[in-house]
Amino acid sequence: MIRNVLGSLVALAGAASAVLSPFRDWYDGRAGQDYRVRDLFEGITATESGVLVSILLPFLFAALLVIAGVVLRSRIAVALAGLVVLGFTILWMVRQGQAAGSLTVGGDGAGLQVGVVNALAGGVLMLIGALLMRGRRRGVTRARREREREPVEPYGAPPADQVDTWPPTQEPGMSTNTSPWPEPEVDPYTGPDPHDPRTRSYPQAPPPPDRPGDPRDPVHPPQRPPEA
Repeated sequence: MIRNVLGSLVALAGAASAVLSPFRDWYDGRAGQDYRVRDLFEGITATESGVLVSILLPFLFAALLVIAGVVLRSRIAVALAGLVVLGFTILWMVRQGQAAGSLTVGGDGAGLQVGVVNALAGGVLMLIGALLMRGRRRGVTRARREREREPVEPYGAPPADQVDTWPPTQEPGMSTNTSPWPEPEVDPYTGPDPHDPRTRSYPQAPPPPDRPGDPRDPVHPPQRPPEA
């Protein structure tokens, strides 16, 4: 976050320096706004230029790129703006050197002047601002959005090699779906109740008088084995 703010401030300062440079003297007392963009490709002439068709035009375009790059946190846009400013400034220096025979730097108002320095400094500041900016971290943002879309479970199931109670506690249990209360014991099934008339599927004979209440089968009583 701090790097983005610092890089944005440096890039904006470079854009301001580049936009103000055409209003200052560039060479032999001639302001940058007096040079036409057309002269940069066809050769420097003494023809005066309008403001909107002068070298100010590409610098305004670069300033807009810087503003868009700061808003969108795009390092590419800011770096491209710096290359535009440096490219047009160097192209002007080449054309001016061809027209004058050579480029000179003088303190008496002759040769290169402060406007060129402002343009070069503005382009360099834009590149430094692009290097300082971190840009947008798309991978982290996408992963964060995917985590937010996933349903959040209150408790995560323990792995197979770590048996624990459910919900998870600090005390180990016998399975992943146990209860803190003791499980009720299930009575073993021993068949239908012979005394319950609802479970009888065969006719019942009355019990013999000598064996009242005999639970054995009265229809098929047990037979005594034959004597040897």
